[in-house]
Amino acid sequence: MEIRMPILTSRYYRMVMRFKDWEKPGMCFHLRVQELTPEERKPYEGLTDKRDIPTCRIIFYDFEYHRILDGRIKENTEDKLVLDMGGGKEYEFSPFTRSDKEKDSRREAWD
Repeated sequence: MEIRMPILTSRYYRMVMRFKDWEKPGMCFHLRVQELTPEERKPYEGLTDKRDIPTCRIIFYDFEYHRILDGRIKENTEDKLVLDMGGGKEYEFSPFTRSDKEKDSRREAWD
């Protein structure tokens, strides 16, 4: 499993939790992604369809908890990683950067 988005432990990431039509934006840090071993997948075998069994684990801190999520990677690009939890729930992660407008306004203040 190759993750295309650069992941650094000292970096903040924009996080969006989605459940069907509901969406909650947030922020997280110390993001890690690891592939589940066959032993870690075993508990899920009887609960869900074979194609819905989680394949990876995402670990991160948000401002409330240390979170550990098991799911399948739905989208894997250089600027976004989306984890499908099943049942319509998903988490989207992307690097946290200032908007171009904010960068331009700060630059103009120094000119």
